[in-house]
This record gives sequence, C-alpha cells and structure tokens, in this order.
Amino acid sequence: MTARAKLYIGAVIGCGLVVLGLGMYRWTPDKPIRLAVYVLMTLIASGMKVRLPGVTGTMSVHFLFLLIGIVNRTLPEVLLAGTGATLVQCFWRARRRPAIFQVAFNVGATALAVGATDFVYHLPILQTEGLGAIRLGVSAIIFFFGNTAPIAIVIGLTEGRSPASIWKECYFWCFPYYLVGASLASAFGFLSNAFGESTTLMGLPVVYIVFRSYGMYLEKLETEKDHAKKMASLHLRTIEALALAIDAKDHTTHDHLERVQVYAMELGRELGVTGEDLEALQAAALLHDIGKLAVPEHIISKPG
Repeated sequence: MTARAKLYIGAVIGCGLVVLGLGMYRWTPDKPIRLAVYVLMTLIASGMKVRLPGVTGTMSVHFLFLLIGIVNRTLPEVLLAGTGATLVQCFWRARRRPAIFQVAFNVGATALAVGATDFVYHLPILQTEGLGAIRLGVSAIIFFFGNTAPIAIVIGLTEGRSPASIWKECYFWCFPYYLVGASLASAFGFLSNAFGESTTLMGLPVVYIVFRSYGMYLEKLETEKDHAKKMASLHLRTIEALALAIDAKDHTTHDHLERVQVYAMELGRELGVTGEDLEALQAAALLHDIGKLAVPEHIISKPG
C-alpha cells in the first residue's frame, strides 16, 4: 500500500471518528423502542447486499433507511444505525474476513457521509417553504457522493487505478436509487407524522424491491460485460490469425510481429494509454504490416 493511500485512509478514519464523537456526545436516547425498531430495520437492510462489478466490494440498500433517518430522526440515531449497518455489511456473508483498518475506514466514511448530509439537510437556507424538493435532492446528491467517492478513491490509491473511472464504472449507475431514496424518505416522513411511527415498517418491502432490482440490474450488467469480453477476445483472435498470415507471407521477418506488439504495448503503458486505446494499439501493432498481403510473392520474397 502506498504512502498516499495510508494517509488518505488515516484521514478518513480520523475525521469519521470526530463526526461520531461530536454526534454522540451527551446524547440521551429518546423512545428506545422506536430507536431499536429503526436500527433493526437498517441492519436487516444492510444484509441485502450485491457485489459490485469490477472491484472486490459490495453495496447494500441500507442507505435508504439512512436517508429516511436523516429526514425523520436525529443525527445520533442515524450515526448509530449507520455504524451498525456498516459492520453488518463488512462481516455478513463476507468472502474473506476484512482487516481492522478496512472496517474502520468504512465506518469512518459512513459517518462522514451521514454527517455531511445531515448538515446540508438542516441548513437554514434550505428551510424556506417551497424548497422541500430541492432540499431533498441536494441531500441525496451529497449522500451519494459521500457514500461512494471515498470508496472509489481508496480503491484507486491501493490498486493504482483511476478513482474517477472506478467510480463511474462501479457506482455511478446507482445514483437514481439515491434520488428514489430521498423521495421515499419524504413519503415515510409524511406517513409517520400522519399515522404514527409504525408506518416505517412499510419500508422493508420497498427496500427488498430495491434490492431485487439492484441484483437484476447487476446480473444484466455482468452478462453484457461477459459478452463484450468474449466478442473482444474473438475479434483479437481473428486479428491474430490475420497477423499470422501476414507473417507467413514474408519469411525474412520471423517473430517481427510479436516484437512490434511487445514494444508498442509497453511504450503505450509508459505513456499512460489505458482501456480501449490500449486494445486498439494492440490490434494496430498486429496489423501494421497488413499491406504485405497485397504484395506479389515474387517481390516480397525476392532475395536481398
């Protein structure tokens, strides 16, 4: 792990602990039964998790209850629920036991996301009548970035990849769900005020529906990615077959294509070429002598 990654992880953990400490300081739980029900539902939702494409990580749907809590609960209650949900997500049905610093980082990142969203939601400038939709939308955006950007950054720093590309590939697709979550938080707040706290229990079926749609979308995404990889592999094998035909045409340049491909790919990586551009460079290196196919045999094989 690089020094920058360690510094970043330490900063997130430290800032998250500060937010937790300030939020929980001198907090006296009010209505413990209501709090227990809210925390329990958040923990259940955190167990509904899906694996993210492209990285060794998961995402659960407990963010919906955290958004509901930011709208309808106090900050200490949401921090408590968020911390518990993060721990459940880290350890429940995990393929491998996470390291202590990974758990601490996830808890810190969740605390920062909750704290920042709660701060924005309760800004005086957004309390004006008629700004309810804008207030919810801005809060959902803040929570989305606060909940996803730190993870993408730490993955990029530890794996030597672009955090922006990781965030776009693995997290950007779930942005609409956060907007839906903000709308649900507003609806549950209205129902809670009108019919009592028990209406919050209605959130579990909704969360399960969101979880199922999560899974179905990711399954479709994974299938499309596998198909694209297979097609790309097929295209590359076709190009390699054509390249072998080119190589066989000229008997004086044995292994020339392989050497050009190696040099071109390594130079491309040194210059920072990645993704589709690097794949195109690989194909171009194989086909750079394609013109030889049009040269008559008695010319291209002429001695000297």
